[in-house]
Amino acid sequence: MDSTRYTVISCDGHAGADVKDYRPYLASSFHEEFDAWAATYEVPFADLLAPIRYRNWDSAARLKEHHADGVVGEVLFPNTVPPFFEEGNLVSLPPSAADYDKRWAGIQAHNRWLLDFCNDAPGQRAGVIQVFFNNLDDALAEITWATEHFTKPFGGIMLPSINPGGVLAPLYDPVYDPLWRLCEERGVVLNIHGGSGLPDYGELEIARAMMLIELPWYSHRAMWHLIFGGVLERFPGLKVAMTEQGVAWLPRGLETLDWFYGRMAGGGAAEAMFFGAAASGMSMTPSEYFHRNFYLGASFLRSSESALRPQFGADRMMWGDDYPHSEGTWPFSNEALRVAFAGEDPDVVQACVGTNTANLYGFDLAALAPLAAEFGPLVTDIAEVLDPADYPAASTSNAFDTTQVLRSW
Repeated sequence: MDSTRYTVISCDGHAGADVKDYRPYLASSFHEEFDAWAATYEVPFADLLAPIRYRNWDSAARLKEHHADGVVGEVLFPNTVPPFFEEGNLVSLPPSAADYDKRWAGIQAHNRWLLDFCNDAPGQRAGVIQVFFNNLDDALAEITWATEHFTKPFGGIMLPSINPGGVLAPLYDPVYDPLWRLCEERGVVLNIHGGSGLPDYGELEIARAMMLIELPWYSHRAMWHLIFGGVLERFPGLKVAMTEQGVAWLPRGLETLDWFYGRMAGGGAAEAMFFGAAASGMSMTPSEYFHRNFYLGASFLRSSESALRPQFGADRMMWGDDYPHSEGTWPFSNEALRVAFAGEDPDVVQACVGTNTANLYGFDLAALAPLAAEFGPLVTDIAEVLDPADYPAASTSNAFDTTQVLRSW
């Protein structure tokens, strides 16, 4: 590995086809219905109406912009709206029985488009496929298909939304054990992206603000469901990535989970009497499960968050640029890396900006080395502290949020 430049792999990118381009990936039996749906479809997101929307599907332009920004690999989550969806799958509710077949066809169309998009840049893109948990046979078949068609790197699956009060069983229900078993056997990463698991907030104008405020908590909760539900005890080889959910919650969050576990496991505590069944099936503390099974996709890492890294380990953190979202770091990723990592040991920085992501998803660092040698940011540049006064004024990224407490060096 070139010691003068970093190999930067973003753990958090977003992509998807333009609506009309999903049609060839749908079974022909859905074409007529798709044409009718597409004719009345209205784009729900401002960034998919803006001139930058091409970044979701224009492979050549995406590579050019990423390389210019020092990024040579990325993990791809969905962004555009698949066929028969009202909104993107990150925040959409699970399908009903009435619309399951159509939305499942839409998901499969996206997954097959994603395969071609990844194959257009071999070794540089790890696609995260989508599944539903409504029909486990469908989900198992789709995961099997993906592991047989996606070459390394492979992003694994995005855990679908299982919203509170919904019709689906919670993640800790053993009904999902066949799926966990398949993912463990095939090394498929489970991805929990910010926005998953949300309830229906209704149509009031204030609803979206409530969603934004509560969004992180609903994404975090999958962690304790998998831990206290015994999933990681039964399937110790599972790897889970929690992406774009911030970092500041984690040290205190792990401390709280360990406290609950201690009370549940303690012989004289009231919690042990009423809630001890969960702890009795755990051989480790929640923190120990975290350090064995979880990775943090720390998108647009702020200085105040980076300072917390020693509390949970540099081997758990993966930096992401969140391209092409407006809160992402493009085209100021070098500046964002300086904010997060200036003054750090270069080996630690390389782990966080590339090696951890490569190890988790199967990127070949040797194959990426020529690109990194040409486009990667210089180690000496990232080592220089960026004064808040010099934060790029044109950026709207959270990485340059001066309202957060900054590190002192």
